[in-house]
Order: sequence, then C-alpha cells, then structure tokens
Amino acid sequence: MLTLTVLGCDGSHAGAGGAASGYLVRSWTSGTTVWLDAGPGTFANLQRFCDPRALDAIVLSHEHTDHWSDLSGFVTAAKHTLDWHRDPVPVLAAPGIEEGLGKQTDGILAWQTVGDGDGRSVGGVRLTFSRTDHGPVTLAVRLEGDGATLGYSADSGPGWSLETLGTALDLALCEATYTMDHEGTAQHMSARQAGSTAKAAGAKRLVLTHRWPTIAAAAVRAEAVEAFGGPLSQAAVGRGYSL
Repeated sequence: MLTLTVLGCDGSHAGAGGAASGYLVRSWTSGTTVWLDAGPGTFANLQRFCDPRALDAIVLSHEHTDHWSDLSGFVTAAKHTLDWHRDPVPVLAAPGIEEGLGKQTDGILAWQTVGDGDGRSVGGVRLTFSRTDHGPVTLAVRLEGDGATLGYSADSGPGWSLETLGTALDLALCEATYTMDHEGTAQHMSARQAGSTAKAAGAKRLVLTHRWPTIAAAAVRAEAVEAFGGPLSQAAVGRGYSL
C-alpha cells in the first residue's frame, strides 16, 4: 500500500496555525519513506508520523523557501538532538536549493540535482520528474509504488498539465492556489484549472493543496468539484490517503 500524509498545505506562506507545503509518502510493502517538500512548519508535523532518522529520501520541488526551508531545522536536529548514526539522507532537488544551506549539511544530506524527465528509484518507490509552468525550475513528480501511482503538481501555472505525469493517476495532489477570479495574477492554478487538468489526466481522485490562507476553502472546493466531476478532497494537516 502507498500512503500520503499531509504535513502542510498552505500556499506561499503558512497561515495561522498551519504549515506550508510538505507531505510524507510511504510504501508499506517495501518500507520506503519519502519527505516530499519541506515548507515551514512541516518538520514539526513530520515528527508526529515518522522518526526523521527513518527517511529514505527528501524530494524538493523548487527553490522557493515555502517548499524547503524546514530542511534547516531537520539539519539542526540531526546535529544536536537526534542520535544521528546513519548514512546521509539522499535529497533529490531542483537546482538552486543546495546553495541556500551550504556546507552545514555535510554528513547529514547527500544532494542530487534532478531535472525535467529524470527518473530515480528510492527503495520501492519510482520517481519521475516533470518541469512545470512556474518561475524558477520547478519539478512535479510521479511516484509509483505498491501497484499505485501518485502525481504531485508542485507549483505550476496552467501552462503545464498533470497529463505530463501520465494518465490514470490513482491520486492527483494538485495546487489550487485561488479561484478563477484570480487567474493570471500569479503563476499558479485556480481550483477550476486544477480540476480541469486532473480530469484531463484521468485521475481517479483529486486532492487540492497550496491554497492561499486568504482564499475561502469552500469557494476553492466548489470550483474544483464542478471542473473535475470525481472524488475530491482538500488537503489538511494530518489528513492521510491510501492508494
């Protein structure tokens, strides 16, 4: 069984009591654990569900700090409070992130820069990356394991489609930053666009994420329901999904 646990889902910054982008993906058959994006607030939540020393890899979609800044807290914990006696954790990252942390990660993280079309295997999970329609190099990812497939959009405008990750996704985790009234104001997708791209990709289920804290959740959901027409939910910290 492949599972997804939401560690944070607020768009661009953490809202009151919330956390920015971050997810825990597990293959229970192979015992593989992946931390997918590490926005502010997500390391605290990760510790509720996983021993940080058990991570098999960390995947970082792009250099905007709302998707990786809690890696600094992880490194601090590994140096000072965790009983750290293991090999460095592989980090599969878009370009430009490693430089933000520098040499302080030596012995804790093992960096690998990935790009559009690249594929990697982590334990029992296969990852394939796709560059999205977003400012710095941003990588969506298809994760396959235990006979199931998860597609994660990361951040993207409507110039990229979930179809790029392949059709018939068991679950699409897609950004729905705002409603159609805001389309074109930032390089992100509205809920209408998220629902449309998930439908075009033939996704079986859609989970909306990366909503700006100032945008009404009910409005985002209603718009996506109409566009997608299938099973849909909104990400919330601690919410889990089985594929």
